Amino acid sequence: MLDVVHKCLNLDAESIAFLKTIEQQMRIVADLSRADFLLYGRLSAKEAIVLSHVRPHSLAHVYLKGREGVIVTARRRPEVLRALISGTPQGQTRSTISEGAPVIRQTWPIYYPNPFSYRQPETSARKKPRVIAALVAVTNLIEYERHRHRSKVYQRALKRLQTMLLYGQVHGAETLSPFGEQDGLLFVDNNGIVRYASGVGANLFRKIGYREALVGRPLSAFETDTEALRREAVTRQQCLERESEENDRIWISKAVPLVAYSWLFSPMLWPWVKNFSPLSPRSRPYGVIFAIHDATEERRQDQEIRVKNAMIQEVHHRVKNNLQTIAGLLRMQARRVQSDEARQALEEALSRILSVAVIHEFLSSESSSIINIKDVCQRIITQFQYGMLSPEQDIRLELNGDKVYLPARQATACSLIVNELLQNSLEHGFARKKSGFIRLNLADTGDEVIINVVDNGEGLPKEFDIEQSGSMGLQIIKTLVEGDLRGQLQLGPNPDTEGLSVTIKFPKSIFRGEEGWKEHESS
Repeated sequence: MLDVVHKCLNLDAESIAFLKTIEQQMRIVADLSRADFLLYGRLSAKEAIVLSHVRPHSLAHVYLKGREGVIVTARRRPEVLRALISGTPQGQTRSTISEGAPVIRQTWPIYYPNPFSYRQPETSARKKPRVIAALVAVTNLIEYERHRHRSKVYQRALKRLQTMLLYGQVHGAETLSPFGEQDGLLFVDNNGIVRYASGVGANLFRKIGYREALVGRPLSAFETDTEALRREAVTRQQCLERESEENDRIWISKAVPLVAYSWLFSPMLWPWVKNFSPLSPRSRPYGVIFAIHDATEERRQDQEIRVKNAMIQEVHHRVKNNLQTIAGLLRMQARRVQSDEARQALEEALSRILSVAVIHEFLSSESSSIINIKDVCQRIITQFQYGMLSPEQDIRLELNGDKVYLPARQATACSLIVNELLQNSLEHGFARKKSGFIRLNLADTGDEVIINVVDNGEGLPKEFDIEQSGSMGLQIIKTLVEGDLRGQLQLGPNPDTEGLSVTIKFPKSIFRGEEGWKEHESS
């Protein structure tokens, strides 16, 4: 709910808390009503503002964008201002929204305190109810006409639910998952008899073996868990959701208990019936609306995905083991060769293989294909410290910066780049120096990743040209940066000390379509 609620008229801390309760309960009511619900607060005698806007999950939205914060006047939305000022519900009105669609609006005032918001003795002085907000249901014309032709039983049940929302009495609604377009609906009366079943609802029962008509039969006649759920929801007077297995089908059932309000004589004048008699409402159980979702295929797909991920992880594990075996063979070969040049070439190849093995090690232990390359860089640095640095060298390898989450394809390229950068720094920057540092910095700007490697080694020779360089490592880096990452490579002197600074920048957006991209946020 918008913070501007604190500037609205007739609101204090208690009434604002009551509106937030209604806001939480609006979601399931909007889903079942197949309508957008807007909660208005009164800014002045001539203006109201949308404090909250809830759109249904069960069909296409009426509005393309959220309406929170939109200010309306009496000229633009007279029914809203009339409800806020006069405190009387406004009948159904037809209008056209800015998107061009014809809609039907129904507007109700919200009072506080309402008869269920306090438990004061009858002898104590009661606060006079005041209008604190207006609730508007906006239904597209096509859906409105469909609803008019639905069972009168379901129409009455839905009206009961909408009235309960005005009192903040849809307890537990915030715990329910959204109602979907393919979910089935039932209405079961207070005696446990099915009085309404949507076409999808009837089809769900046919799938588990019940071919007869549902309407008119006791819910207990069907060997499902819905009857037990109904009893619990009525007893607790709270919305409940359960998952159950029904004849090899996985059902997710939502139960919304309804109450009917009767009007008894009271000294308190209830505002929207003040033209008739001084009455106040009392409630009694009316029935339960069920929304049933068949999650069988979703569960099967989830199981298939888990099996597939397990198989992929096993493949990565075996690839990692094979790469480490190859690395072990190269290490043995490097010890046997007599030529220093051949030994160096084998050690460079060994380092590259191990940097790729690190990626497969992460992929074999994570269910996601998204990798934190800061962890990968730390592993590569550790491998260099124990495998590439000679005992005579006192060179510090440092890692700084953000966690950066990337898809496996980019992470593999980054691991090879980092490996080559560290290897080049050691080989060329510290060929004659025995001490110094190599610092690896990572940064995530949101749309771009920056990798910077600086050292205080000997730096680049004068008139250095990467295009004319015979360094295989630099050529690998250039190919990976420009070809695989579509990024930029910059080489130059270290601005702080002598040495080299290499900066690589590449965009993340080119890979956002990959599965699992949004599972992590870099931080």
